[in-house]
Amino acid sequence: MGGVGVGGLLGVGLFCAWWACWERVPSRTARRSPWARVRELLDAAGMREVPAPALPLACLLAGLVSAVAVTGIGRVLVLGLAAGTAAAVLPVAAVRSRARRRRQEAAAQWPDVVDTLASAVRAGASLPEAVCALAVRGPRSSRPAFARFAAAHRASGAFEPELRRLQDELADPVFDRLAATLRMTRQVGGSDLGTTLRTLSGYLREDQRTRGELLARQSWTVSAARLAVAAPWVVLALLATRPGTLEAFDTGAGVVVLGAGAVVSAGSYAVMSRLGRLPSPRRVLS
Repeated sequence: MGGVGVGGLLGVGLFCAWWACWERVPSRTARRSPWARVRELLDAAGMREVPAPALPLACLLAGLVSAVAVTGIGRVLVLGLAAGTAAAVLPVAAVRSRARRRRQEAAAQWPDVVDTLASAVRAGASLPEAVCALAVRGPRSSRPAFARFAAAHRASGAFEPELRRLQDELADPVFDRLAATLRMTRQVGGSDLGTTLRTLSGYLREDQRTRGELLARQSWTVSAARLAVAAPWVVLALLATRPGTLEAFDTGAGVVVLGAGAVVSAGSYAVMSRLGRLPSPRRVLS
């Protein structure tokens, strides 16, 4: 027994030593509340004035209206539930699509913005002046945010707090890196800001070109997968125009068939989206 105890203690000690070698980094996503995620999504979509509870409320209203309408027309409860569930996802999908499109438009213009900042700095302009000039030369979708930054900076004279507010408003990973570079340069000084900005501009252009090629190659695959998911439900909608079709699904077997089809369609689309999704830049410096 003594040997077993010593061996057990030795094993526990080795396990503790091995476990101490691995640093457990807390996840930023796990610490964020659901409201914070909704707020970040709305900010990324350029809907900063919309309160965070408005999005869940829109999902709830869209689902209820669609479920009641389809149930009243088709007299089949399971079809109403399926339509309500699909409609409840549409507001979130629309906001995510808007955020994705806005991010892509801004990503195509950020290299030119960085070049503009580098040229202004090389010409002798101060950092606040260079950033304020982006209200005219920056991305068209972000010019109002830079204009508000310029007005707030002229009123307060505080660069870093206003830059932090601008960073939160834009909610863009590229500007997070740019803001961190500007903030560090202003705090510690240095003469390599122009070189750093030109390096960042080249990296952004290369990343944009690579992502564009990947998206072009996978676009036909994603479109075909979406068509395959939607085809059975389009056929069901066409069959529903014939008398007696909906009554066939208003039975136990019909409910099982529709439920299984909805689960398989949703699961297949989720797997396809997960496998075909390109890793998007994350806001690690926010």
